[in-house]
Amino acid sequence: MPKYLQLGSLPPKRHTAHRASPGYKNEGIYYEEVVTTQGFSRAYSILYHLRPPTRVRKIEAAGERHVEPAKLDVLRHHHLKSGGMPAAGDSITGRVPMFVNDDVTIWRCRPNQPQAELFRNARADEIVFVHQGRGTLATHFGILPFKPFDYIVIPKTTTYSLQFEGDQPDLLVIEARGNVGFPPRYLNPDGQFRLGAPFAERDLHGPTELGTKDEERDVPVIVKDGSRLTRYSMAHHPFDVVGWDGMVYPFTFNADDFEPITGTIHQPPPIHQTFEAPGFVVCTFAPRTLDLHPEAIKVPYAHSNVESDEVLYYVRGHFGSRRGVEQGSFTLHPHGIPHGPHPGTIVASRTMTRTDELAVMVDTFRPLLPTAAGMELDDPQYPYSWLE
Repeated sequence: MPKYLQLGSLPPKRHTAHRASPGYKNEGIYYEEVVTTQGFSRAYSILYHLRPPTRVRKIEAAGERHVEPAKLDVLRHHHLKSGGMPAAGDSITGRVPMFVNDDVTIWRCRPNQPQAELFRNARADEIVFVHQGRGTLATHFGILPFKPFDYIVIPKTTTYSLQFEGDQPDLLVIEARGNVGFPPRYLNPDGQFRLGAPFAERDLHGPTELGTKDEERDVPVIVKDGSRLTRYSMAHHPFDVVGWDGMVYPFTFNADDFEPITGTIHQPPPIHQTFEAPGFVVCTFAPRTLDLHPEAIKVPYAHSNVESDEVLYYVRGHFGSRRGVEQGSFTLHPHGIPHGPHPGTIVASRTMTRTDELAVMVDTFRPLLPTAAGMELDDPQYPYSWLE
């Protein structure tokens, strides 16, 4: 989890009266809410509301969002060209599923409308990668600015609205069934990032201000619980927090702040790891100096995935080991069959000293399958692209 953070007004001790005058219904206190992970055994935050956060006016079904894998007759590599997807919907309704398994769903979203209703994912942490766009994430934890190439990590049960300004937003959304965290090998026994880790606490950015709303009116919130959607009409605006502290809150990390680890010869993908969650990891392939050994092969070696499936999402720059990929492309290289550099890329890389590529990789430990929507963007000739 990110470092301890506090904003706004707090009492000296937790679980004691935080005095307000006069307070809701003249009760004279702000209302404590404890947000915990893994029961009460892991990271938590404590928030203080103007009104009880349990005041619900109405609950109604809001539909379902089933994500099913496509029915595939063969095991093969895939290239999904999502860069030209039409803009549609908002930052929630405009999400189009690309890949799915029991641990993770990977979506693309190119919204052309403001977010219509507040949203809360009750079962999944989310990583929203901002390929293009800037703005703010408004939550009950406060206001979190974001910019291009930010990962926005949103813990489950966070009520939020993504608000954009300027350019057409372009998003990659990774929905994790478990808690998103950092690789344990990056942390020392005291919980601090080790010296030599590819990023550190200064690179993580939490909410900068509260944005407290004191509004006694009905406010709808769409709650996603797996595939089920529920509309909760709250009796007041849920962003009524006057203060909070803890280690559960949304934060950003910019991919350009990743410090690549390099060597004299090619280093394996775990050096690029950024996040992990049960069943998968997320890696950042950032611009970096290439291998220094005079005989080094500077593009990745051929690889047979024995126990994982590999998705690469191509963000920016020239991808030295691939031909034909575009910004916004996905490649899926599944378990059981080898993949590697395209013909000609090894020779072309010999005089290169640096790569300017930026890509996001998701490696899953259970089979990951394209969805029907993803297969509409698939290039069926991609498996044959290694022929001379």
